[in-house]
Amino acid sequence: MSEVEEQLARIRGGQILTWRQQLALTVRLSLPSVIAQFSSIVMQYIDASMVGSLGAAASASIGLVSTTAWLFSGLCASWAAGFYVQVAHRLGAKDSEGARDVFRQSLVLVPLFGIFLLMFGTCLSRYLPGWLGGAPEILPTSSSYFFIYACSMPALALYLLAGGMMRCSGNIYTPTAFSLLMCVLDILFNALLIFPTRQVAGIWIPGAGWGVTGAAVGTALALYATAALLLYRAAFCTPDLCLRRVALPFLLSGACFRKALRIGIPMMCERVVMCGAQILYTVIVAPLGTLAIAANSFAIIAESICYMPGYGVSDAAVTLVGHSLGARRKDLMWQFARITVGLGIGVMTVMGIVMYMAAPLMIGCMTPDARVVAMGVEVLRIEAFAEPLFAAAIVTYGVFVGAGSTVAPTLMNFCSIWLVRLPLAAFLAPWMGLCGAWVAMCSELCLRGTLFLLRLRSGKWLVLREADVKR
Repeated sequence: MSEVEEQLARIRGGQILTWRQQLALTVRLSLPSVIAQFSSIVMQYIDASMVGSLGAAASASIGLVSTTAWLFSGLCASWAAGFYVQVAHRLGAKDSEGARDVFRQSLVLVPLFGIFLLMFGTCLSRYLPGWLGGAPEILPTSSSYFFIYACSMPALALYLLAGGMMRCSGNIYTPTAFSLLMCVLDILFNALLIFPTRQVAGIWIPGAGWGVTGAAVGTALALYATAALLLYRAAFCTPDLCLRRVALPFLLSGACFRKALRIGIPMMCERVVMCGAQILYTVIVAPLGTLAIAANSFAIIAESICYMPGYGVSDAAVTLVGHSLGARRKDLMWQFARITVGLGIGVMTVMGIVMYMAAPLMIGCMTPDARVVAMGVEVLRIEAFAEPLFAAAIVTYGVFVGAGSTVAPTLMNFCSIWLVRLPLAAFLAPWMGLCGAWVAMCSELCLRGTLFLLRLRSGKWLVLREADVKR
């Protein structure tokens, strides 16, 4: 048993953890998740760099549909969370058999949702780039990219489910290792599929020369391979989840499904609210031209390097608060909430400073176009000022998810992004260009972080319900 698993067992057993032990456990849970999140962004960064070498039009092809792609991945993540949060609660209540039963049911219901997204996404792909206002020259490649991306949804759903289940059981290193593996596979497949056969430093390298389409196929192949391996590890090599130990007959439980809906549906609504707004934000940016679309896409990818540590800490918050809730330890729920939020704000403040100073390098690595680099650097430096409060919103949301309180945060996100960011972006973009749109984003993130901190401080999310820990 690892040290993390031992500490989680102490939470379940009602033993006292000192503040130092709580902080150490938070850091140990956060670091592997941060590495996993970082590797996923590195994968996007490499994709963008490889495609960026083909020109601004190729980059814009992906950037145009990237927000819709995030919506699909967010829906997968939300539905998977509806099950792995239940597993965290059951393990916190020392109900390993119940946790395995929930996991087994999720292996049916989660991939079915992924198949639904596959069918919907492939039908949507033909029309989506035109609806988003893309220039005629990028519509075919953009449509092809999204079609292939949609085909990877079942694998993405299972990958997110398996990783979330293992983290909630205390196994934080395996998902991280597989995230790094997926990054390596993505680089490999992209190198073979994006570029034509060529010589590099005198070495002959085979290639398919598929361009943007090759980037989508490479990512999908890496995802399918990694999801299969990670799912096997979760289902047969993780003691608390091992399906070989399930004694109960297999039945889909209405209680499990209803609780997954109660946790997952508000999270899905939150993803629809957030990504729907990002799609509309893309529509606001699209009339600014291909260069603006490319710069916007590169800046979003570069910024994600700074905010992904926040999502890593947020994953730790889900596990820690979920276990504390399952163990009926309201004091620990509150203490872990403060520690994780403080840690997230501290890390992302440092990352914001780094982003401001390294903006030219971060954008320059992805494109040789000097005009795109200049625009990207300008907006990145605007966004750097939002990082501390953006961290507050990200990690506090993870606290609320771990506590099973997801409705109020969804409403807060809706009001913040739809009533502040979008109207302000629509007003500023026509006369300030891309910078105006990013000023709107920065302002909204600061407001959102403040609202989430106020709700955290109010303590209204600290509710222990019998349904959270019992069938």
